[in-house]
Amino acid sequence: MNKNVKSSSRNVAIVGPYLSGKTTLLESLLFVTGVISRKGNVKDGNTVGDSANEARDRRMSVEISTANTEYENTRFTFIDCPGSVEFAQETYHGLMGVDAAIVVCEPIKERVLTLAPLFKFLDDWEIPHIVFVNKMDRANIHVLETLNALKAFSSRPLVLHQYPIMQGEQLTGFIDMVTEKAYQYHPGAPADSITFPENLKAEEHLARAEMLETLANFDDHLLEELLDDIEPPQEEIFKDLKLELGADLVVPVFFGVAEQDFGVRPLLEALLREAPEPETTMERRLGTISDTPVAQVLKTFYTPQGGKLSLVRVWQGILTDGIVLNGVRAGGLYRLMGQQQQSINQAVAGEIVALSRLEGIKTGETISTNSQIKPLPKAEQLEPVFALAITPEKRNDEVKLSTAITKLLEEDPALAWEQHGDTHEVILWGQGEIHLQVTLDRLRRKYNLPMSTHLPQVPYKETIRKPVNSVHGRYKHQSGGHGQFGDVYLNIQPLPRGEGFNFHEKIVGGVVPKQYIPGVEMGVREFLSHGPLGFPMVDVAVTLTNGSYHTVDSSEQAFKQAARLAMQMGVTQAQPTLLEPILKVDVNTPSEFTSKVLQLLTGRRGQILGYEGRHDWQGWDNIYAYLPQAEMQDFIVELRSLTLGVGSFHWEQDHLQEVPEKLAERILQHISFK
Repeated sequence: MNKNVKSSSRNVAIVGPYLSGKTTLLESLLFVTGVISRKGNVKDGNTVGDSANEARDRRMSVEISTANTEYENTRFTFIDCPGSVEFAQETYHGLMGVDAAIVVCEPIKERVLTLAPLFKFLDDWEIPHIVFVNKMDRANIHVLETLNALKAFSSRPLVLHQYPIMQGEQLTGFIDMVTEKAYQYHPGAPADSITFPENLKAEEHLARAEMLETLANFDDHLLEELLDDIEPPQEEIFKDLKLELGADLVVPVFFGVAEQDFGVRPLLEALLREAPEPETTMERRLGTISDTPVAQVLKTFYTPQGGKLSLVRVWQGILTDGIVLNGVRAGGLYRLMGQQQQSINQAVAGEIVALSRLEGIKTGETISTNSQIKPLPKAEQLEPVFALAITPEKRNDEVKLSTAITKLLEEDPALAWEQHGDTHEVILWGQGEIHLQVTLDRLRRKYNLPMSTHLPQVPYKETIRKPVNSVHGRYKHQSGGHGQFGDVYLNIQPLPRGEGFNFHEKIVGGVVPKQYIPGVEMGVREFLSHGPLGFPMVDVAVTLTNGSYHTVDSSEQAFKQAARLAMQMGVTQAQPTLLEPILKVDVNTPSEFTSKVLQLLTGRRGQILGYEGRHDWQGWDNIYAYLPQAEMQDFIVELRSLTLGVGSFHWEQDHLQEVPEKLAERILQHISFK
């Protein structure tokens, strides 16, 4: 079957939702190709993929894993990608470097929705992909139900490449839809040919006709053959599958049980025969190909022994040990097998390898010996949606924290951090609670930095409701020698929301000398940094209208103190009130969950601004709303719970708004108690 397939390589990503069995499929692929003699399993924590401690602790992929094997004189590089939505950034970066992807899913139609964002990404980037319906030993729905459920979330037509042979709920074999030959599976061995099952002839014939009609939409010659009732040659069908898969026009569907190696060999055969070669992908991405070395960083690792390691796809040219890329001299050159590294002398175009010591080079960057090379497109940066305030358990570790977090952000661009100006907390941002817990585990394990955490404080502000005029503040202090004397009258007024702070003076006759007026403003500003309710004050105008001074005892410092006293008295009379930050949120949800998400928002004091169909996402809605920041802290957790994990949102600070009186009382009581 493979005599005419040229010897080359394939780079294939294994993607799919959490618990679909991606890492198990990788283990099976490595086993049936002979690169490992014994399969590990996720439960025992001994698989090639998921080799990081954080992955094994949770029995889930938390970063991409790479493995190499050979099959029929062709090198396969597989990238096992995380399935959890919280680690989607890893998956998207990994997909930018492959020739094709295997989308692994379960035969549970209610969970097919979880594939929608992945299908959208693959189709937007025109990445050829095959669907592998795994865990068919647990199937309780008909194959066509699974196919129809999948079709609803793919913008590309799905075509059955196999028709599964079931015995009850057990997968026992398959019918190849091109050759129309039937095969029976055997544990630990290749499938063998069997007599075509009579009871499946009608169903298989209909499914095959649909496959051919779909392919004929892209091939006029095939269409003519079908219209004339001419049976197309198998070679023509295989050629069409290769061309149309390579152009991301169709999505072939396979079935199997990775845990038992069922369906894995036919999947490999299809990848070998029909998946695009690296040269095809290079031409599509780069257009004109030259000998100038060009690569793109798919992932950054910091290893305990070797320091920084960059996983790269070589797009053109040859990489060698010590090559200078983007002005940085690379160290060693390696192929990766999980966490194992195999040193190599060079890497040619089409390979995925690791380079050490690419200091200053980030994930997603294009690297080359030519500084004029146009950067390759890279995956969109996901916005953070969940935060924790972190503090080192050991106070002396504070100086090490910045360096450690910088390295973590290089490994995982989906993270962000800030030193909040109002609350003075170090805030770690990420894609969800598990994402941040994995990051905290890495801080502890890699950098010996155990952290204490809590939800970030809400950066409340305060303002005043009514004006107060001619507030008097006098500071007089005598302690031998020169004393201190300052005397001011202030008007304090509220400003419209968002105006901030204004200071004016209307001094007549020099009752407050000009050299002391900056001290008055300084005193006012210092008071506003911590108002009577305990928060910074905003939207306040203060005017210096009158005062008096002493020729010997007055000073800028004395007038600063007088202004603070006046503010302390005046603001208390001006009805101080608590303000909370309001976010403008854009929530993305499948339309079937829109009503529940609307209830979620209103239940969190959200103000609905409207909703509409999501652009270029069939069956999805965008909901626009104002949401208090205090209600956002675990919003993503509940949103994902309502939407099978696929709901997301974009947010930005919009305005400040008065906190409802009863809620403000509870907030202030809580703060006083603390």
